[in-house]
Amino acid sequence: MLELFDQTQEACQTIRSKWDHTPCAGIVLGTGLGGFSDEIEIEAEFDYEEIPHFLKSTATSHRGRLLCGKLCGVPVLAMEGRHHMYEGYSLKQATLPIRVFKKMGANLLIASNAVGGLNPFFKCGDIMVIDDHINLMGDNPLIGINDDRLGPRFPDMSAPYDHKLNDRALEIARAENFAAHKGVFVGVSGPNLETRAEYRFLRQIGADAVGMSTIPEVIVAVHAGLRAIALSVITDMCLPDALQPANVDEIIAIANEAEPKLRSIVKGILRFEAEQSS
Repeated sequence: MLELFDQTQEACQTIRSKWDHTPCAGIVLGTGLGGFSDEIEIEAEFDYEEIPHFLKSTATSHRGRLLCGKLCGVPVLAMEGRHHMYEGYSLKQATLPIRVFKKMGANLLIASNAVGGLNPFFKCGDIMVIDDHINLMGDNPLIGINDDRLGPRFPDMSAPYDHKLNDRALEIARAENFAAHKGVFVGVSGPNLETRAEYRFLRQIGADAVGMSTIPEVIVAVHAGLRAIALSVITDMCLPDALQPANVDEIIAIANEAEPKLRSIVKGILRFEAEQSS
């Protein structure tokens, strides 16, 4: 981890060469959610390949751009697509952008993803506000010699997701009259989807939804001292006794259809943050 401090500095220097502002939040847009970027008043943008030590995004529907600008009048950095373990990247490098958010001055991480629903009370298109997680990815971005300049050796994970912001997200959903649940997210490495037996196991250990991202980002956010909120779109139901083959095109289409719900929550959270800081 000792190389990450300098890599973060170099990435920030490149971003500040075009956009020298302090973001309120860093936003990570997941599968099928890249269209959210239309809401951002873009002041500068970078393909990931233009930023030192950022990785190329190879995942389906992930465009691979960093957007700098304003959302609801609030300065933000937004990743249009993330990096995954299944792409062959180390979690240390895949989560470098989260450290860049922190170094640029952000105090909040807002992450989104598309997930499979394990809770039978959920439906495709619903939003799940992640209340806690289970890391079954088989790796951790903090493994290695700790750099105290980046964060503590043993970061506490008793509350990785900000409870106040989670409650605010649910209030926004109720006011906008769409379904949103609080739940536990389990992360796996992928890229294959799970077997029926694995879905049964994941449900039995307490998971409400399953995906292949977000957890490493939140671990790094906690390590760096960022508050975090993460929002999942349920794009397919993973019920072992009624399991249908997954269709990636349908998953992306459902994520796109649910995008207005995410927009409402994210914009509401940013307005709430602006009110709190004023």
